Amino acid sequence: MRHRSLNTVLRAIICAIALSGMGSHAQTGEQKALEARKEQLENEIREINRLLFAERKQKGSVLDQMEALNQKINRQQQLIRVTNQQSNLLNRQINANIRHISKLREDLETLKADYAEMIRKSYQNRSRQNRLLFLMSSTSFFQAFKRLQYMKQYTQFRKRQGEEILAKTEELRSLNTDLTRQRKEKELLIAQNRRIKDQLTGEVQSQQALLRTIRQNESSYAVEIEKKRKEARAIERQIENLIRSAIAASNRESGSGNASSSRFALTPEATLIANNFSANKGRLIWPVEKGIKKQGYGVYSDAVYPGIKHQSNGVIIATDQGAKARAVFEGEVIAVLAVPGGNKGVQIKHGNFISTYYNLSELYVKKGDKVEAKEPLGEVYTNRSSGLTQLKFYLYQDATRLNPEEWIYRL
Repeated sequence: MRHRSLNTVLRAIICAIALSGMGSHAQTGEQKALEARKEQLENEIREINRLLFAERKQKGSVLDQMEALNQKINRQQQLIRVTNQQSNLLNRQINANIRHISKLREDLETLKADYAEMIRKSYQNRSRQNRLLFLMSSTSFFQAFKRLQYMKQYTQFRKRQGEEILAKTEELRSLNTDLTRQRKEKELLIAQNRRIKDQLTGEVQSQQALLRTIRQNESSYAVEIEKKRKEARAIERQIENLIRSAIAASNRESGSGNASSSRFALTPEATLIANNFSANKGRLIWPVEKGIKKQGYGVYSDAVYPGIKHQSNGVIIATDQGAKARAVFEGEVIAVLAVPGGNKGVQIKHGNFISTYYNLSELYVKKGDKVEAKEPLGEVYTNRSSGLTQLKFYLYQDATRLNPEEWIYRL
């Protein structure tokens, strides 16, 4: 009966350890995911500081400053949420470890007590004579054999118990070490979170001061917004006109489509390129080697007056001065853009998909050129007054506008 109770204790300990290991594995995965997200946000904040808040002789427009502050504040708020999640996860791990340590200590006490009782009984029956008499008193050879087997099993069980006690003692020491490490990690996270919150408070105060300045001169801000809207509309009109012209010209040349159609009549080669492009949705390379997304696709709220909504038909990517725009996929240059009073751009056809790269100061390609993925197309323009280097990127399928964020990897 005593041996059965010891086996029950051992099985319970093994099950508890297995379950604890499964929970620990799940928490480790969650920990890694949170750490990766934290690292990504920290990198984005560094890039925002580097690309949008670098020291310049002249500050950019108040709108640029406001948008940059909004981006930074948003990333800092996300970073605080992630560090809070990490802290909560550590809390759960610490509490689980404390419970595990408490249970392990109880189990160790039971094991030690049982082991001590077994040693005491072994000591009382320690002489060879007693063991020999135990065997000799057997009523048959079979009983003697069974008794000999029992004595061997008893010795092996006692050895295993001793080893189990040593292993559990070592595990307890390891858990205590982990607990100390986890508590230190939590203290570091709390300190880091406090620093981020202090920085966030400073950024919010800067934003409020900028808001007061803007609202004191609301008419200038309205003029600046309207100017940007007109520029965007002019660019987008030219992009769409060029796409329609390219579709008409391509269909006339092939003789296989309607010149007034809004869709390309594709050759077998163009169909293959289009299929490959489509198959890479979400995995296309960035149109610049390094940068951050400054403005996403779709409707967004005004930085100063959230009730006012704006429409972005492409994305804006901030990058380094001197950066080159590059093709996101193989294709053919079908048009070069030149907005009066503005900068240059390039359109590339990938089957029936068209990528547009605008706000270039210099072009490296011309209409009719075949290009490969990553091939440089031109240098991105750097605004002298703001110091910002920004590429405007648009994506279409035939004459239908697409969201580049769904096609470019992690945009």
